[in-house]
Amino acid sequence: MNLGTDSDVAEVFAPAKINMTLHVIGRRSDGYHQLDSLVMFADIGDSVTVRRADASSLELVGPMAENTPKGDDNLVLQAARMMGVSAQISLVKTLPIAAGIGGGSSDAAATLRALSALTGQPIPDDILSLGADAPVCCAAPHGAARMSGVGEIVTPMPDLPELHAVLVNPNIPVMTTEVFERLAKRDNAPMPDDIPTGTAAGPFIAWLRDQRNDLQDAAISCEPVIQQVFSTLEVTPGCMLTRMSGSGGTCFGLYADAETAASAAGRLRESHSSWWVAATRLNAAQKAD
Repeated sequence: MNLGTDSDVAEVFAPAKINMTLHVIGRRSDGYHQLDSLVMFADIGDSVTVRRADASSLELVGPMAENTPKGDDNLVLQAARMMGVSAQISLVKTLPIAAGIGGGSSDAAATLRALSALTGQPIPDDILSLGADAPVCCAAPHGAARMSGVGEIVTPMPDLPELHAVLVNPNIPVMTTEVFERLAKRDNAPMPDDIPTGTAAGPFIAWLRDQRNDLQDAAISCEPVIQQVFSTLEVTPGCMLTRMSGSGGTCFGLYADAETAASAAGRLRESHSSWWVAATRLNAAQKAD
């Protein structure tokens, strides 16, 4: 992923974050859940541009801008405050919100990286107030990662294969707090210590089948349409695996190649025109800014 900068402006791509696995393995005394998740990044996402300014401001554009928070609760503005920098920020919003693909946290992480490049200031060590996904999204330029703890432990996972996927969201926000409230079991098994690397996509997808997203059933109980998304995805020709990302409601299907994924995405757009559907590559070289 390239970072475009000059002396007064910086532009950063904010990729969609996809939880290939999400194991909930405990709950701390402070109420935060302990996770074990394998994260990949898509070659689609939002874009953040920051410019030096005397006072901070936020411009929202793009197909998902209308539904994005515009006030001080926007994580992009919170990231600027965390850096202690005033900036004119433009956010091109293409990812759906409350969708389990880290949109807000990825936008915030992109803002941190852009402001760091612009000012030379380091990114703060503790950024969890920007969301559990913020640390792994800050590491997005380095590719896939294993996310653990409450999100603060990020271990790079090199040599994982590129995967072809279709992302589907029914355009219904899913609230993370409500999903966790409905979680039936909070002390599930973690992923194996060893995650297969240096393998082809087929064997890696076979390994993924034995892993889980422990929030899936709880999310379906919140929004039953997610089950319809699964049922629709899994019968598309060539679909090798379906799973939900994060706390939902975006689900993904994995395919053997880009052509099969693109064909499936086309079919889904025709049959469910109200859904957000995107064909993408996971763990690919990230889109240039």
